[in-house]
Amino acid sequence: MVDLAYSHKFGDFSRPYRYRIWYGGRGSSKSWTVARVLVAMAASRKLRILCCREYQNSINDSVKKLLTDQIDAMELTPWFKIQEHTITSSFGSEFLFKGLARNIQGIKSTEGIDICWVEEGQTISQTSLDILVPTIRKTGSEIWITYNPEHSDDPVYKLTSMLQDDPDAWVSRINWRDNPWFPPELEGERKRLLKHDPEAYEHVWEGACRTISEAVIFRHRVTVEAFESPSDARYYFGADWGFSQDPTALVRCFVQDDCLYIDHEAGGVGIELDRLPELFERIPGARAWPIKGDSARPETISYLANRHGFRISAAQKWPGSVEDGVERLKAFTRIIVHERCVETAREFRLYAYKVDKMTNDILPKIDDRYNHYIDAIRYALDGIITNKRRMPSFARYAAPAHHHGL
Repeated sequence: MVDLAYSHKFGDFSRPYRYRIWYGGRGSSKSWTVARVLVAMAASRKLRILCCREYQNSINDSVKKLLTDQIDAMELTPWFKIQEHTITSSFGSEFLFKGLARNIQGIKSTEGIDICWVEEGQTISQTSLDILVPTIRKTGSEIWITYNPEHSDDPVYKLTSMLQDDPDAWVSRINWRDNPWFPPELEGERKRLLKHDPEAYEHVWEGACRTISEAVIFRHRVTVEAFESPSDARYYFGADWGFSQDPTALVRCFVQDDCLYIDHEAGGVGIELDRLPELFERIPGARAWPIKGDSARPETISYLANRHGFRISAAQKWPGSVEDGVERLKAFTRIIVHERCVETAREFRLYAYKVDKMTNDILPKIDDRYNHYIDAIRYALDGIITNKRRMPSFARYAAPAHHHGL
């Protein structure tokens, strides 16, 4: 039903979950895959499946065509009967299609549903959710939701956040890079948007909620490009330690012509202490050059220095060190992130000041998210930030290629 390289994102369909939620950006084939799974299930046993969305003015607004296309693609047409408003299978399965808004009584009267698939969940109102959830009450029934996030205060996004660690829910973020069938035409569209409108890119292709772009701290200051690092560079290494769901991050950077270049990154969530040396060695020169690490974990710094010989010490912290570091980074003429440093580039697109949800005012407080690789950069440059070292200067080298604006 699902390509093996892709199936881990969709979970185990042999075990029941009350909720299955798949969310993310464009090009992930979430809806395509869910339709394919439902068709395969309906072709093998009797199920009553409700396919709904917030607004459905006609059957053309539903996922009926998507399901019909999958039936045809899977060569299962002889086992299905496709009618104007329903699809049924020879095993007795039935697909129903309904809009939630302005159809309260129709939803309340729908009985015996095994699976309810809510498509375009970002448009669902709280009222619709409050009506729908208790309606799907058959023993073992499931609620499936697919959507592209819009705003962090949307009801379905709040539901997703609430269910992240619920054992009776499968919640998975799926984006274009997870799709084994991602077509070259969409790859071209993705790269064009990344180049010309990185804030929109993060929402459209990476599945992030919309933000007030003026709140993004490094807006118009960062570019992503392929470049060769100069042989005479003075490299700076910085490390931020992971906590719980936060990633451990190591970066390498250098300064040239008052521009900051980030040319390597390594990191991941759930990195155990004994795996840190292996992680660090993924970046060239990590054993040779000094590394500045987050001082909040002196035992980790001691372990890497005394047990494994890394030249690592604690970065300085002081009241306002985050803000001072951000201002120093903003003072560079340009920040250039190598295109292989995917997570660093993503954080620069999302790192933002807090926004008052009631007034949309941008506040003078930095949102404490999307900051792990950026914190590692701050630690790497702590001597420059505190003006204890002069800015190094290197000979000019060939202009970088493959430029993408950020």
